[in-house]
Amino acid sequence: MTSIIYLGCPAGERDDAERLLRDGHVSVVWADNVAYALDELGRRDIPVLVDLSRGGAALQLAQEIRTHRASTLMFAVVDERRPDLTTEAVLAGVADVFARPVGGRRVAGAIERELNYESSDGSRSGDDLYSHSPAMRPVIALIDEAAAKRAGVLIRGEDGTGRQVAARAIHVRQNASAGAFVTVNCAAYDTEELDAALFGANARAESYGDPGSRGLARVSREGRLHDAVGGTIYVQNVADAATKVQARLARVLRDREALLVETGEPIAFDIRPMAGVDPGFDRAVQEGRVRDDLFRRLSVIRIDMPPLRERREDIPSLANYYLREICAQLRVPPKTVSRAALSLISALPWPGNAVELRTLLEAVVNGLQGGRGIGLEDLLAHVRLDGGSVGVSGGGTLKQARARFEREYISTILEQHHGRISDAAKALGIQRTNLYRKMRSLRVGQGRRDPS
Repeated sequence: MTSIIYLGCPAGERDDAERLLRDGHVSVVWADNVAYALDELGRRDIPVLVDLSRGGAALQLAQEIRTHRASTLMFAVVDERRPDLTTEAVLAGVADVFARPVGGRRVAGAIERELNYESSDGSRSGDDLYSHSPAMRPVIALIDEAAAKRAGVLIRGEDGTGRQVAARAIHVRQNASAGAFVTVNCAAYDTEELDAALFGANARAESYGDPGSRGLARVSREGRLHDAVGGTIYVQNVADAATKVQARLARVLRDREALLVETGEPIAFDIRPMAGVDPGFDRAVQEGRVRDDLFRRLSVIRIDMPPLRERREDIPSLANYYLREICAQLRVPPKTVSRAALSLISALPWPGNAVELRTLLEAVVNGLQGGRGIGLEDLLAHVRLDGGSVGVSGGGTLKQARARFEREYISTILEQHHGRISDAAKALGIQRTNLYRKMRSLRVGQGRRDPS
């Protein structure tokens, strides 16, 4: 069982929090102040979970622990009504942020992920979901539902929204020892190559007339389907697969049995099918480019992954993770991010989603000199003034371009903080009076106010 120090949890919530954490095999040491937490950390170095319900005061607790225990693994719990606290938590050195109520499996998975990260070269493993945003809550609920079953799962979303990450999370949560997680991208092969990749090069020809075949599909030990027996087969771009390949795959999934060509004997094929598809997949189904029998087996459970622009609360934690991953892989010292830079990262539209975010951060890290951190100017060298990455667009003089960018940027930050001037100014790294002056000069409205 994993142990954590839970700092600052309201007394009235502790019974429920302890029960939820225990479900994930996480035991709790309660701490009401930093002194007690540091005393416990002096005896054993275990992760710390800081409750940020008290806002700035709680953040000071996290910063104080980071000052005294730089190597301690820290996480935070936030309220969805305070999205600004996610940025503050990351700036305080928190590895990941959870929305309450905190699930034990979520915490245990994050701890395992971070410990694996620290002991490796920065490559990912297991359940890498950064998902405390409101938009991801129904996704997490469906992932948990899917993990409790062996039915097919269709995961739809734009490129870079984490379709494969969600599929792997289902596989891991289903059973830590639930066989292999096998991926096949149908768009990467022509028809014959895909047939050979799935079923094995020596299992291409069907032989329904063979004695004992019982009309079963033929599969070789060389095929990816055989690799997935007892585990999960995750197929991407299934609409690009030829009809005959779709038919063979549907038959294996239907029969849960196939004829092994090496022995000529039928064998059981217990495979969990999942598919990652783009938003146009439903049209492909309507147009008949996906067989109905295959579609039915792949879409028992359907999950829609929201784009990154709809889950901005997750961006600081995700960017922080990517930065540590990139620095480890490039063998350079870890980089810190300034408040203004992190605010810009959170405000950009990210049409390419997480893939674009990681690509931008990799370009920024590669362009830095020495061991310094990442400031706003480092990011601006790699983004367009219309919010995309790499390059400049819009035309006009430099003064006009800067004003255009500042107008769009300030408007986005104000919208992110529901029109709260104090929070927006803090995120921008400027005084309230300066923000008011810029809003007047750039003709920026305050936007929608948060009634709370």
